[in-house]
Amino acid sequence: MSLAEIEALYRRPLNELLAESWALRQANFPPRLKLAVPGARHYEVEGFRNTPHRFAGVSLTGRACALRCEHCRGELLAAMHPATTPGALRALADELVAKGCRGLLLSGGANSQGQVPVDGYFEAIAYVKEKGLKVIVHTGLLDTAAARGLKDAGVDQALLDVIGDAKTIKQVRHLHKTPADYAASLAAAKGAGLCVVPHVVIGLHFGQVRGELTALSLIREVGADVIVLVALNPLPGTPMQASPPPTPQVVGRLVALARLLNPRTPVALGCARPSGPAGAAMERIAVEAGATALAYPGEGAIAHAQSLGLEIEFDEVCCSLGMVKG
Repeated sequence: MSLAEIEALYRRPLNELLAESWALRQANFPPRLKLAVPGARHYEVEGFRNTPHRFAGVSLTGRACALRCEHCRGELLAAMHPATTPGALRALADELVAKGCRGLLLSGGANSQGQVPVDGYFEAIAYVKEKGLKVIVHTGLLDTAAARGLKDAGVDQALLDVIGDAKTIKQVRHLHKTPADYAASLAAAKGAGLCVVPHVVIGLHFGQVRGELTALSLIREVGADVIVLVALNPLPGTPMQASPPPTPQVVGRLVALARLLNPRTPVALGCARPSGPAGAAMERIAVEAGATALAYPGEGAIAHAQSLGLEIEFDEVCCSLGMVKG
């Protein structure tokens, strides 16, 4: 499908998009919705409360990031456990296992080339796997050597942001890269045999939709094991603090488009999105659009999913793990 055809599909009436994407979800997946509630954040609804430390986020660079992206400025790293050397990662894994941890998200700030510096950590990651933990890695841009190193270390999934607009890459991420570089990262991960989980940030360009359709087109061309969409959540103290987040309708359109372009691929609405009524509306419309997982959903979304005949399944891991393909 050409980008022009994808753009025409995106512009169709929202009710038509939702009806078609919901029908595809019913045809290709069991009537079950995974609710991802890892213990990195406290979560409690009627009948369920998650467990602290069950699944933890780790930054391999602490709070350091060379890019200082417009939407983050390193703020998203602050809540993660720092492990800035391989030895620190081993020690942290030992500590967390003793607390009942079952898995880690490894991430960190990017270097000037947009890469999270994973190269020196392969043996430490293998050690973490030997401890019985699930390990998923948010890699940034990925080359063939790093992809093979992660595969040999036994990581369970590689999470890669995909940006489809050159201006967004330059103005928001401060990188001299192109959408083709993101496609090449996906291809490197696929070529190494990794389980590939591309992420698309809706509204990354100061709240505007610019490269999201191209990103979904690239993902469709290269292939993915799970697709995660998140929405810009303007953070205080960043240049985007006054940027408008995308509307729930825009989020619904893009979740539906991801489903229509990838009928048998699990699609999740991830943890990054605004709170309050707008975030709750995003959750509900994502369910209607055919999402197979939600991260940290509110009780309204849970009730809505149940009203649509979906069985609810809480899972204390990141939204990309444990997904069932049709």
